[in-house]
Amino acid sequence: MQNGTLLAAVDLGSNSFRCEIGRLSGPQIVRADYLKETVRLGAGLDERGWLTEPVMARALACLERFAERVRDFKPEYVRAVATQTVREAQNRAEFLRRAEQVLRFPVELISGREEARLIYSGVAHLLPSSSERRLVIDIGGRSTELILGSDLVPGTAESYRVGSVSLSQRYFSDGRFTERAFEQARIAAAAAFEESIEVFGRAHWDVAYGSSGTGGAVADLLAANTLGDGEVTRDGLAWCRERMVKAGSV
Repeated sequence: MQNGTLLAAVDLGSNSFRCEIGRLSGPQIVRADYLKETVRLGAGLDERGWLTEPVMARALACLERFAERVRDFKPEYVRAVATQTVREAQNRAEFLRRAEQVLRFPVELISGREEARLIYSGVAHLLPSSSERRLVIDIGGRSTELILGSDLVPGTAESYRVGSVSLSQRYFSDGRFTERAFEQARIAAAAAFEESIEVFGRAHWDVAYGSSGTGGAVADLLAANTLGDGEVTRDGLAWCRERMVKAGSV
């Protein structure tokens, strides 16, 4: 592969769709363009577990715009992946067929562990080389990935079926914030992660990194209120919860 070659990665996430273009420069890939749209695919599963037509139309419209950006790319230089919502969808085969027709490239439905591996790889390549033991946390729309690793090498990786969209739909669907709803959501999340403590507990890592839009949004909120400098802490989360309950709704 020659210097200057353009590569594209398309991520069909449960909350956002992303298209990242990179240019090969020696041993590195330098960002050349970045497109992101909030599709909320994860909010489009009906009671039968089917993706509804309106959310599929929204997703396909986004992919059509991405297709314009990557239409001149060689197939081997584009990788498109679908994640948890599509894994859950009963009509995933139909959605993937339509997505590939619009994007004009194959769309790969990856496993939770492969998703976790890719997340760690992306984070690790943005961090300086280090022997520190890392925990990477990615809170997605319908799944959360936890990955242990060191430097560029991922170790134990798991994907859990709990995310920001699924919890919001279940406990905050009316847009109201109450102590009871927060406590119910906390209990549900704790149950989902109960078995993870033994593997991903504090004794197994030195530094934790958040990689998702959810984590970034919370960090930005805390920083804007002078409660942190890009970090998310237990006290900061407690402050967020208190303020949201006080506000009552959105």
